[in-house]
Amino acid sequence: MKASFLWTRGTRRKVRMGRRGECGLLLCLMTSFPPDQKINRHLKTSWTDWILESQSKVPSPKNILAHQIPNGKKLKRKQRLWEHLAQQGKLPREVRKAQARLQQPPKPKTKPSDPVETSGRPFYDLWAEDNPLDRPLVGQDTFFLEQTKKKAVKRPQRLQTKPSQAPAVEVIPSGGSYNPSFQDHQALLREAHEVELQRQKVEEKLSRQLAFPTEDKAPTEESEFKELCEGLLEESDEETPAEPEGEGEADSQTQRPPGPEKKTEQQRRREKEARKLKVQQAAERAAKKRRQEVFQLRGIRLQVARRLAELARRREMRKLKRLAEDQKPRRLGRLKYQAPDIDVQLSTELADSLRKLKPEGSILRDRFKSFQRRNMIEPRERARFKRKYKVKLVEKRSFREFPL
Repeated sequence: MKASFLWTRGTRRKVRMGRRGECGLLLCLMTSFPPDQKINRHLKTSWTDWILESQSKVPSPKNILAHQIPNGKKLKRKQRLWEHLAQQGKLPREVRKAQARLQQPPKPKTKPSDPVETSGRPFYDLWAEDNPLDRPLVGQDTFFLEQTKKKAVKRPQRLQTKPSQAPAVEVIPSGGSYNPSFQDHQALLREAHEVELQRQKVEEKLSRQLAFPTEDKAPTEESEFKELCEGLLEESDEETPAEPEGEGEADSQTQRPPGPEKKTEQQRRREKEARKLKVQQAAERAAKKRRQEVFQLRGIRLQVARRLAELARRREMRKLKRLAEDQKPRRLGRLKYQAPDIDVQLSTELADSLRKLKPEGSILRDRFKSFQRRNMIEPRERARFKRKYKVKLVEKRSFREFPL
């Protein structure tokens, strides 16, 4: 066992610790301290505190922030203000409230053992149907009443209206049932065929627009030259030689048309009288028309009735159109809603037994499309994997060691 040494406090003696190290350490510590420290040991600092405390003779700088009071200037101003108001006989609001509470007579404290006056309360049966405690719960959900018997939280108005009037679960046509009739199955096949034809027409139109022109419709040098010269030949025919500026000004001065002749007083008087007569005749016609309208009340009423009927018809059409639009999916995102394919089986695929029936479609996909059709989520597409970095092929040296 290697010997260990300990430097004792107050002396420079080095004490060797043997097998009985703990006893030797205790004896060393007891002998190293003076007698006064043994007696007043609880009044002195411990050895660890003495090591951790600062040994520097330079005092630490004064912390100015520790002596500052937050909002000190504001509190001083407020204190001076209330001192000034106190001289005038005004007290703060908190002081006035405290004085009012002190001036109120104390309320008599009722003991739990005191009987409560119940003579003024109405009598009712707790288990009766018309119990006043259960009246707020009338019309609530049955499960809610059975479980909690508390009033439900009022839902906001925006949650009262549905985003779409379309049904959550649509019933498939009768042609898609287990054992459909021949007419119903053919009608469903015809509907699926029309959808496929429409899709094929869209694809053919897109292919025609993107296809290269054929040899007959390909542009030639003559057609390109004619397209470049379009509009140039007609403008050249219409152009006329320009005339000199001096000759044009001289001709315009010599061939200036004569101005209007000055009217006489008689002509001006006649025109004024004609204008007055015209205004008078218009006023007479308007008055005559108003007198005639009295006898046209029946016709006016008929016109008003027709106008109101037309407005009502338009209002009803707008209402029906709005209801039809509510059942259609709206545009919520960058993608449009695409109706799912019709689940239909061909005549040769119809099973003659329920055990041989093959399932069509997917319940998960059907519910997902139903959410999109009812405007609950926006139409989405499957995320495609996109590699962030290019694949880099490295041929290691160990590959060359194996013979091919």
